[in-house]
Amino acid sequence: MITMKDVIREGHPNLNKVSDPVKVPLSNEDKQLLIDLLNYVKHSTDEDMLEKYDLRPSVGIAAPQVNVLKRMFAIHVHDVDGTLYSYMIVNPTIKQKSSNLIYLPGGEGCLSVDRETEGLTPRHESITLEGLRYIEEIDTLTPITLHLSGYIGIVFQHEFDHLNGILYTQKLFLDLPSAKPAFELTQVENDG
Repeated sequence: MITMKDVIREGHPNLNKVSDPVKVPLSNEDKQLLIDLLNYVKHSTDEDMLEKYDLRPSVGIAAPQVNVLKRMFAIHVHDVDGTLYSYMIVNPTIKQKSSNLIYLPGGEGCLSVDRETEGLTPRHESITLEGLRYIEEIDTLTPITLHLSGYIGIVFQHEFDHLNGILYTQKLFLDLPSAKPAFELTQVENDG
C-alpha cells in the first residue's frame, strides 16, 4: 500500500526527469504499481483511511511521485457534474489541445509539494489524450482515447506533466488575463 512516506517531494531530482515508456505487455510489477496508485487515490478520499494512514487527499498520482520513472498514472475523481473518472493510464500522449487556456480557481495542489503556493497554472481548456488503460478486473490493457475539458482536463494535464518532469509550481503565474477559470467557485460550493 502506498502512503505519504512513499511520495517523493519537491526538490527530489527524479521529479524533474522525463519518465520512460512502459514496456508492453505489462509486467506483474507494473500492474501492481498501477493498482497501488489507484488505491492510494481511492483511499485518500475515505475519511477513515485518511486518518488511519495519515494520507493527504488527492485526485490523481503519477508513478514518478513514488520514485518510479515510468509513464503511468492513476486518477479517481468526480468531475464538477458528478461524473466519475477512474483510470489507470499507461504511456499517454496528448494528441490535440485547444489554444484556449483555463485554470483551477484557487490554484492547484500536489502530493509532492508540501508548501503553500500562490498563483495559477495555465492549462488547455480541452485535450485529446491517447494511451493504454489497464483494467484490473479483467487483467487487460486496452487502447483508449479521451476527450477531456474543464476541471477533469486539468487533472489529466497535471498528472501528464509529472511524466515529463514538470511540477505545477514551475508554471505558476500571479495573473492569467488570457485564461478563464475552469468553473466558478460559488457554483461548486453550492453544489456540495
